[in-house]
Amino acid sequence: MLISVLDLEREPIVFDLSIAPGVIDYGTETTQVAPLAVEGRADLIEETHGPRTVIQDIRLQGSYSGEFEVACARCLTPVRKKLGGRFDLLYRPLGADQGASEHSITASETEIGYYQESGLTLEDVLREQVLLSLPARTLCREDCKGLCPRCGRDLNTETCTCDPAPADPRWSALSDLAGRLKT
Repeated sequence: MLISVLDLEREPIVFDLSIAPGVIDYGTETTQVAPLAVEGRADLIEETHGPRTVIQDIRLQGSYSGEFEVACARCLTPVRKKLGGRFDLLYRPLGADQGASEHSITASETEIGYYQESGLTLEDVLREQVLLSLPARTLCREDCKGLCPRCGRDLNTETCTCDPAPADPRWSALSDLAGRLKT
């Protein structure tokens, strides 16, 4: 869904959508497995910069919720996660801040995004919001044993017969130290 300044000049855009799995590409790590419910509103905010300069910002407010699959960080088994959140974002025309003198930015300025001449797509905004809401590390269960580093078997479901990795000689000084500390 394209949100354009021309449409917003007439009236705010209110949306209540259900986005089917596969419409938005989240990359190889994340898969949408159920419809993504999205509702919100887009408004045009005119900002005056100087005596004759008006910048047309797009303010996008809304919420989303959906179900996704993410690979376990240890064994790569798909893990279902319900994700949802709210957003209140401000988008400025690309190049609007160009030529501004260098200064330190405030926390609120870090939340400003930029849009091209044609506007911005809601799907791009949602992709970013979903990916930001994912946990940094997902586990299928707390005691996940992961994959064998030698043969790649899932140690949660099968045992492997690989020899334990030989000790790295660079760590021998630490193991000697540990032995001396115990006595």
